[in-house]
Amino acid sequence: MSAFLCFGKLCAAILAVAATGEIAMGAAEQKPARVFTDKTLVAWVSLADRGQRGGSVLTLENPGGEFDALVFGEIEPGRWMAGSDYFRRTHRQQGEWPVETAEPGELVQVAAVYRGREVRLYRNGEPYASYTLSAPPATFSSESQVLIGLRHREASDPRCFVGTVAEARLYDTALEPAQIAALRLGQPSPLPPLGWWTFEGDKPVDRSGTFPPGHLVGGARIAGGKLHLDGTGYLLVGGTPPRDRAHESWPVYHVTAWPDEGVALPYDANGCLYWKGRYHLMYIFQDRKRPHGGHCWGHLSSTDLVNWTFHPPALVPEPGDPDLGIFSGNAFINKEGVPMLCWFGIEAGVCVATALDDDLIRWRKHPNNPIIPLPKPGEPGHGVYTVWDPYLWLEGDTYYCLLGGNKLPNGKDTLYACRSRDLVQWEMLHPFYEHPDPSWTDTEEDCSCPDFFRLGDRHVLMCISHKVGARCYIGRFDREQVKFYPEQHVRMNWAGGMFFAPESLEDAQGRRIFWAWVTDPRVRPTLDGTGSGVQSLPRVLSLGEDGTARITPVAELQALRRRHRRLEKVLLKADSEVTLRGIRGDCLELAVTIDPGRAQAVGLKVRCAPSGQEETGIWYNPAAGTLSLDMARSTLREDVTYGQPPFTAYNLQRAAENKTPYSQVVAPLALPPGEPLKLRVFLDGPMLEVFANDRQCLTQQIFPARPDSLAVKACARGGMATLLEADAWEMAPAQFIDQRAVPR
Repeated sequence: MSAFLCFGKLCAAILAVAATGEIAMGAAEQKPARVFTDKTLVAWVSLADRGQRGGSVLTLENPGGEFDALVFGEIEPGRWMAGSDYFRRTHRQQGEWPVETAEPGELVQVAAVYRGREVRLYRNGEPYASYTLSAPPATFSSESQVLIGLRHREASDPRCFVGTVAEARLYDTALEPAQIAALRLGQPSPLPPLGWWTFEGDKPVDRSGTFPPGHLVGGARIAGGKLHLDGTGYLLVGGTPPRDRAHESWPVYHVTAWPDEGVALPYDANGCLYWKGRYHLMYIFQDRKRPHGGHCWGHLSSTDLVNWTFHPPALVPEPGDPDLGIFSGNAFINKEGVPMLCWFGIEAGVCVATALDDDLIRWRKHPNNPIIPLPKPGEPGHGVYTVWDPYLWLEGDTYYCLLGGNKLPNGKDTLYACRSRDLVQWEMLHPFYEHPDPSWTDTEEDCSCPDFFRLGDRHVLMCISHKVGARCYIGRFDREQVKFYPEQHVRMNWAGGMFFAPESLEDAQGRRIFWAWVTDPRVRPTLDGTGSGVQSLPRVLSLGEDGTARITPVAELQALRRRHRRLEKVLLKADSEVTLRGIRGDCLELAVTIDPGRAQAVGLKVRCAPSGQEETGIWYNPAAGTLSLDMARSTLREDVTYGQPPFTAYNLQRAAENKTPYSQVVAPLALPPGEPLKLRVFLDGPMLEVFANDRQCLTQQIFPARPDSLAVKACARGGMATLLEADAWEMAPAQFIDQRAVPR
C-alpha cells in the first residue's frame, strides 16, 4: 500500500470521528461480516397519524426479500407488530394487543427482541406482546440492508411510515427486559449496538461504524435531530440507492404528479369537465398521510390546455365517510345545472358530490352515499351485477349510471346499466352491451374506467382493459332500451405500450378532448426514489368521413413552439438512415412527411446517441399495415422494462424479473396507396407520443441513459423513400402553478 493511500485512509478516519464522535468507519470496512440470528430492534418514534397502515420504523432485509421489521398497523390497525416476509415470523392474531394511544408528535419507544423462536415486543420499556415462531428464525448480518420508513424493498405495496424517528438501534443479540427498560434516547447502552442512528447533522450515519452511510429516498429528510418521513420516502442503508428526482429525466410540458404525491399508482385521469371557461382535470393520487392507501382526487385547471394551476384536492376520504378512498369516476351536470362528481368509493359503492362554487374547489358529498352500494350476500343484486368504476350522466330528466367490471355469461366484458330520477332510488336494469366479434377482446379483458358520450352520429364507450390498456367501442345507443350496440372496437394501446386510463370532456367548441395516465416502465425501487405519474397530452377524438376514429393533439400546444427548423426533399436510400441536420433534443415537436416509395419500412429514429448505442425507432410498414415503436435500444439503463399489462414494472424490483419483456409496440395503420406517412412526434424528457395521419397514436416512456442521446434520423428499409418535408420546434416548458395548499 502506498504512503499516499495510507494517508488518505487516515484522513478519512479522522473525518469520520469528527463527524460522528465515534471510531472511524474506515476501520469497520476491514472487519468480516457479523452474522446473527438473535437480535433486538429498537426505535424512538412519533406517529403523525395513528390510522396509517404498514410502515416500518426499523427493518433488516436480506437479498431476495427476507426481512424482519418493526411495523405499525399492517394487520390490525393501530397496533405494533414484528413484520416479516409473507408473515413467516409474524403473529397474525393481534386483535387483543394494545392499540397505540400516543398523540401526534408524542415520542414512543418500541422494540422487538428475537431469541431463538421466541419474539417479544415492548412499548416504552414495558412488555407489549409475545409469541413463539412456527417457522425457523431468520439469519442476518452486518451486510444486510437496513430500512427506516419502508417495510421492505421487495414489497408490492410499498407503504411507508408517516412521522418522525428520533433514534434507531440494532443489537446483534437478544436484550433482556431490564436492558430494554434501561435504554435511554441519545445515551449509550452498556452493550454497544451493532447499528446506531441518531440523525445528528444532515447525513444518516451509523454511530457504531458498522454500516455504510445511508441514503435518503423520496420524501425522507433529516432536520432537528430527527428523520422526518412523509409517507413517500425512507432511509436506505446498504445496497444500491435508487435514483432520485433531482437526477431523473422529467417532462416539462406534460401534466405530472408532484414529488409529494409519490409513485401515483394509480394516476387515472378523472372528473374531466369544461366549466365557465376553464378545463378541469382530476386525477387519482395517494396521500400517504391518510389510512387505507390514501386514494384521493387531485384537481388542476387551465384556460388554454397548456398552462395549469393545481388546486386543493377535490375529493379525499374523511373520517366518518362510508368509503375508504376515492377511485375512478367522472364529472357530470345535474338537473339544477350544477357540476357533480361521481366515483367508486372503496368498500362502499358509487358515491357523488356537488360543487359549491364555480371554481370547483369545494364539494359537498351526498348524505345518501353510497347512492349505489355494493350488494352484500343475501341482498338483491348480489351475484347479479358488480358495483365498480361508475360513469353517471343526465339525459332528459333521467340519471343513468354504468357500472364497470361486469361480465356476460360467455366471458365477454360489459357494463351494468341502471337509472334514477333523483340519484337516490335506482332501478337496476341489465347488461349495457355485448360486442358482436369475439376477436375484439379476450375473456381476460374487462371494461373499467368507462366514459360514454355522443360523437357525431354515434356514441363512444371509452374504457380500459386492465390487461392491455385504453380502448373504445363506437356504435349506436338506444335510449329507450338503455342498450349500446358496438359497431367498432378501437384499441388505443397495445402490448408493451403505456397508454392506460383515459377520460374525456366536451369543450365550448364541441371538441371531445381526452387525456390518459401514461404508466411507467421503471422498476419499483426507481419509482419509489423519483416518484411517478404522467398524463398524456390532451388529444381530440373525432370521427372521419368513413366513420372511423381520428386522434389529433390539441392545437393549443402550438403555443409552446420555439426555434423553428425546416428540411425538404431528403432522399432516403435503401437500408439507410440520415441524421436530420440541426434537429436534435429531448423536448421537441416534429412534423414529418415521408413518401414510402418502394421501401418496405420507413420512419424516424429519435433520442439517438452518437454511437448508436441508444435510439428509439418509429416505423411504418406499408405491406403489413402497421405502425410500430422499436424500444430494443431505447436505453442502456437496467431499471427499465416493458411488459403486459402496462403497469408490469411497478411490481418488479429488477428489470430481469420480467420474464416476458417487450421490445416493440405494434399497432395497425393501413394508408391508401399514394398517401404519404405524416408523423407528429412529441418528445418531452422520457415522454414520446407519436401521431400518424390522424389515424393512429403510440405512447411510450423511454428514459435514455446517455445525456447525448438527442439526434433525430430519417430511415428507409428495403427500398428508396423520400422525406418530403420535416418541421421541428423546440418546446418551451409549460407553467404549473401549485395552489394545493391554498385554503378552500
